[in-house]
Amino acid sequence: MRDTAAMAQAILEHHAATFAGFSPEPTPEPTRSEPAYLAALSACSALGFIAHDAECLAQAWLAQSLRTGTFQADAWPDNPVDFGLQPQPRAQQFAACPHQLGLYAVLPDAQWVARMARTGVPTVQLRFKFDDAATIQHEVQAAVRAVQGTGALLFINDHWRVAIDAGAYGVHLGQEDLDALSAQELQTLRASGIRLGVSTHGYAEMVRADAVGPSYIAMGAVFPTTLKRMATAPQGVGRLGVYARLLRHYPQVAIGGIGPEQFAPVLATGVGSIAVVRALVNATNPEEAAAQQMRQMQQFTTRLA
Repeated sequence: MRDTAAMAQAILEHHAATFAGFSPEPTPEPTRSEPAYLAALSACSALGFIAHDAECLAQAWLAQSLRTGTFQADAWPDNPVDFGLQPQPRAQQFAACPHQLGLYAVLPDAQWVARMARTGVPTVQLRFKFDDAATIQHEVQAAVRAVQGTGALLFINDHWRVAIDAGAYGVHLGQEDLDALSAQELQTLRASGIRLGVSTHGYAEMVRADAVGPSYIAMGAVFPTTLKRMATAPQGVGRLGVYARLLRHYPQVAIGGIGPEQFAPVLATGVGSIAVVRALVNATNPEEAAAQQMRQMQQFTTRLA
């Protein structure tokens, strides 16, 4: 049997710099006995990946080793087949959206949606936190009207039935919302033709999201954020880069604590969209801030072309 400790150490030597800043996590109980799996499980835990993500990576590293015929410590897994992602074309797939969603404004009400849509922001999301059904319906309908004639693509956070009825372009769901859907509800959502965006916070959640074939996948939180309590630590640009390579066949949205000063390193990972909240709603002049941020993204994209 190969020396799994030496194999794990080789992984750390090749990849520790990419994932610097994370505290080691306890190595979960192994579910397999192959050396490549055991080495990757140990190394990925030492790199700070939580248990279900370390397990996901270890399984992928084993699959990569079996597929290529050799264990490669320097080759971080990024082939969708090694993670069991759906082959192209996907058997389960929501309606498509643009691969480059650009600046993605996450906004608290329909008035904000109107302001940013009129400014030219290409993608907007209504994240309206309210419990009264009539008020939610009114706000979603107002947001749908607000983007008409602007070219902005409107996603509705959470309220998917209301979004379908109102004729919204898409909906955005978190992992808990996705898990709460019954098979029939998921089929209803897909059959409506509406686009679906899904939040993810690591490898296991990305694999879970891929199973339903969303229109785009959001990845974060990239940086610390005070907007809501996060169940996972900020992912950082290093992790965002490997996530983006794995999900290269999906439109991708980076989200969480991203300000204009971080646009360049975030876009350098290959993601096609950056979601912003505070960078717009807390700006002294939100319209001017949106215009500047869109210029930043365009300039970076032009340099890469």
